[in-house]
Amino acid sequence: MASVPQGTAVPGSAPLTQGHKRVIFASSLGTVFEWYDFYLYGSLAAIIAKQFFTALSPTSGFIFALLAFAAGFAVRPFGALVFGRLGDLIGRKYTFLVTIVIMGLSTFLVGILPSYASIGIAAPVILITLRLLQGLALGGEYGGAATYVAEHAPPGKRGLYTSFIQTTATLGLFLSLLVILGCRTWLGTEEFDKWGWRIPFLLSVVLLGISVWIRLQLNESPLFQQMKAEGKGSKAPITESFFSSNGKIALLALLGATAGQAVVWYAGQFYALFFLTQTLKIDATTANLLMAGALAAATPFFVVFGWLSDKIGRKPIIMAGCLIAALTYFPIFKALTHYGNPALEAASQTSPVTVLADPAQCAFQFVPGELKSHVTFRSSCDIVKGYLAGKNIPYVNEAAPAGTLASVKIGTTTIPSFDGAGLNADQFKAQSTTFTDAMAAATKAAGYPDKADPTQINRFMVFILLTILVFYVTMVYGPIAAWLVELFPTRIRYTSMSLPYHIGNGWFGGFLPTTAFALVAATGNIYQGLWYPIVIALFTFVVGSLFLRETKDVDISK
Repeated sequence: MASVPQGTAVPGSAPLTQGHKRVIFASSLGTVFEWYDFYLYGSLAAIIAKQFFTALSPTSGFIFALLAFAAGFAVRPFGALVFGRLGDLIGRKYTFLVTIVIMGLSTFLVGILPSYASIGIAAPVILITLRLLQGLALGGEYGGAATYVAEHAPPGKRGLYTSFIQTTATLGLFLSLLVILGCRTWLGTEEFDKWGWRIPFLLSVVLLGISVWIRLQLNESPLFQQMKAEGKGSKAPITESFFSSNGKIALLALLGATAGQAVVWYAGQFYALFFLTQTLKIDATTANLLMAGALAAATPFFVVFGWLSDKIGRKPIIMAGCLIAALTYFPIFKALTHYGNPALEAASQTSPVTVLADPAQCAFQFVPGELKSHVTFRSSCDIVKGYLAGKNIPYVNEAAPAGTLASVKIGTTTIPSFDGAGLNADQFKAQSTTFTDAMAAATKAAGYPDKADPTQINRFMVFILLTILVFYVTMVYGPIAAWLVELFPTRIRYTSMSLPYHIGNGWFGGFLPTTAFALVAATGNIYQGLWYPIVIALFTFVVGSLFLRETKDVDISK
């Protein structure tokens, strides 16, 4: 057997040295910066919609901004394949040095990208391209960082040490929120929305320089060096990972671990933030401050649950997090409404809104009019639902006989819609103005607020509820890296753990805000979107509990 290169410490032979701890810290810090870059877009989705999707209606523009946000998640599995293979072939260090450069440059370019008003359709096309590059880079980043740290850690401490990597996604989001809040406070909301939103993206070039310098200080993983010295490396990591018996483990890791972990992560952080700003209409500064506070309060529990997983196992903690989240999402989000916008809750209870319409006349509200005929989107049903969706007013549907003109009942007041088919532009505008004025008067009389009243927001209770949601995130996310690392052998570990992680988080999690808001738009129920994370989390709980093994005591040096 070949000898280990001189100076290489093999995990398990001794506790981590102070030098190794500095290396792990450096690796984690670089990953924080990469997550900061990636999540800036999500935190600024509403503003980006106004900059790059102005050709669409406000509702359609926002959903397309979310889709562009999701595009970065869609390609993460492909980045996992590309960079995972490189990481298993040439090493962990150089692979995630490349990923940080791609991420940093893509984020910086978003900051200097002209808006739709300046260069037209090229603006959203370039924006989505940059999001795709960010997604590819992130697809190669996480697996490398988690594998690198785990392969330095001694037995019995992998959960603890990889939990520091697990904090990086939340810390990156936290950092992005703080920078955004600082810029918005410094410039004022109007100037920030106009041009100041670019500053957080431009700052990424500074973080890129720091991150590259940090990554250049890293040494290669000792287990990777040992494997190479012994000639045990894989020549075909993708084939060995997914087209052998190992493929079954990768599939179970996706369905029984990362899918549920992902939806709990994105529901507890991103969807909760969007729910505050879009559904409850709490001002962005207040919502971001509350979320930042919750992130700060709950983040230490990533390490707590990572440490605890070394004692009792990864599986019970993650499965418990999925189950508890699924069982409590509805009461928590209803409580957010109660404490965040009590006027909206009161109006919904005393003057519920009902849309009476022929279902055949109702189109899906998140499909932009540019992709459908004007007749479809000028139906009496679509006019009613378009207004309600634009104002984020919850409603229920009641089927009317075929051919019936749609109407909306607000408490005891009924307002008829109108059929816009066949009307010219002036006629449609006149009818729309009459209908809109009537709806505005009726909803105001019923108590539906245009935005949350700052004096009625119970900030303490909203903070507590958000902290609980992030606490669930720490349960499912704190031990996940150690669990994934321990499921796969060294020669294909980077590739094998990266793909299920990024399919879970990139697809199941990344599309959660879009899917959830689409469910809300389709039904009018502001809580309907919660069914998506609940179903996925429960499915993961069943699959993981029945088919995935506990790994905390396995030897990962093989």
